[in-house]
Amino acid sequence: MISQEQILAALKTIRYPGFSRDIVSFGLVKDTAASAGSATAVLQLTTGNPEVATQLKTEAEAALRTIPGVERAFVEVRLGAGSPGATAPTAGHGHAHNHGPSPAAGQPPGGANPWSTQNRVPGVKRIIAVASGKGGVGKSTVSVNLACAFRHLGLRVGLLDCDIYGPSIPLMMGCHDRPEISASEKLLPPERHGVRLMSLGFLIDDSQPVIWRGPMIVKTIQQFLMQTEWGELDVLLVDLPPGTGDAQLTLCQTVPLDGGVVVTTPQEASLGVVRKGIAMFQKLNVPIIGLVENMSYFTAPDGSRVEIFGHGGGAQEAQRLGAPFLGEIPIFTDIRKGGDAGLPIVVSAVSSEPAQAFLKIAEGVRSRVRFD
Repeated sequence: MISQEQILAALKTIRYPGFSRDIVSFGLVKDTAASAGSATAVLQLTTGNPEVATQLKTEAEAALRTIPGVERAFVEVRLGAGSPGATAPTAGHGHAHNHGPSPAAGQPPGGANPWSTQNRVPGVKRIIAVASGKGGVGKSTVSVNLACAFRHLGLRVGLLDCDIYGPSIPLMMGCHDRPEISASEKLLPPERHGVRLMSLGFLIDDSQPVIWRGPMIVKTIQQFLMQTEWGELDVLLVDLPPGTGDAQLTLCQTVPLDGGVVVTTPQEASLGVVRKGIAMFQKLNVPIIGLVENMSYFTAPDGSRVEIFGHGGGAQEAQRLGAPFLGEIPIFTDIRKGGDAGLPIVVSAVSSEPAQAFLKIAEGVRSRVRFD
């Protein structure tokens, strides 16, 4: 028997034209059915572009035919919200299934925002989350240096600090300016090292604890995303707090993420929790761009390599998950000093070995996510 899971898995390999997201996570697959030797699917598009419809129909039928046991594949594509297309032929008496939220009506041509419950941030081409399963793995260090590396590569970059309880981006980027308010009553993000920034740390005193329940965190992150004048950005990096709580769910439900970068350290204690973070992204249909192994090893003064936390766990975990391994970052004192001084190593010494490690990771992300 051909299962619904097999059909959806095949359709997940189809990317919506111009986007890094697949048609299943976009909520475009409305129904599926299967019977002996046949698989069918119904796609509902928000666009009226027949070229997009033809391309998706061709690619989806080809994907369905790769399922073992499928000899015939039929895909019906309906153009525009509520505009019926030609009915695809069905075979046998397979069971139909309905999937996901309906696409929102009245969206820009090409279906730029097919989700009715999410909105793209105006002017922002791509949104990438930097996450970890546990604290202390250097996720914020990776975030700031990755943001500066993207800027070095010529991209227009923003960095949003979603760690409400422990915002560290102001310190690491050397910026403590309070955001101004625009004429449209939106926050104007301060800029440092060519990167536009937003953090709760700009709005409260350093010594003031944040004692909030979940709803306040949800509201704050939504405001930082949608009530900030980010301007025209190629990529907005989001530094998430550790875990799989309110901040992560709010981000994934508010805006369509183009992918997640997961940071870990080599030891099993870190990798075990990282798996939960990856599972969260997978459940929310967020593509995993790749894993980064931080604190991989230390080079002693005599030149010997000391693997304090073990080594290779990140690469092995990436292979186990079938996800890309973006690279390893050794322990360098200069990385820590740069973070404490508000001068990331990618800014202060771009040709140094630690800065080159971050640039290599940035190039790996850029090769997997289209920024044009």
